[in-house]
Amino acid sequence: MCLRFCSVLSILAVIFIQTSVAKPDDSVDVQELKRLEKVWNDAYVRADADALEQLCADDLVVTMTDMVVLNKRSSIAILRSGKVKFERYETSDLGIHVYDRAAVVTGRLQRTRSVQGREVNDEWRFTKVYIRRGGKWLVVAWHASTVAIKQ
Repeated sequence: MCLRFCSVLSILAVIFIQTSVAKPDDSVDVQELKRLEKVWNDAYVRADADALEQLCADDLVVTMTDMVVLNKRSSIAILRSGKVKFERYETSDLGIHVYDRAAVVTGRLQRTRSVQGREVNDEWRFTKVYIRRGGKWLVVAWHASTVAIKQ
């Protein structure tokens, strides 16, 4: 009885581990997430609030250095207002990990923006969380922090 229970438990553990492990880099999901990251970046440079509206879940939470926590509406409203214009919005060093219906994208973000006529350059590390809802990847959380100064 104990042997049978342990065998079943071992099989369930293996199944759980296999479904929880990130998919390989060449998966269809990873390619789609790379494409969505490009759409995200391009949307900021083009001030395409409608594109961001499509990429973000309604329950989006945005946390950035020196800013209040934003939701989808307030985040996109900043772009729509025209008060901030992005001249550069580039990501690099991407890490993409897919877990069934969720994915985590990490990387480096370099952007140049104009705020009320003043140029601001940001260099951040970011973490973005996507979920798959209705067969579509949506951003539910985005966090960015200033890159530490090298010593």
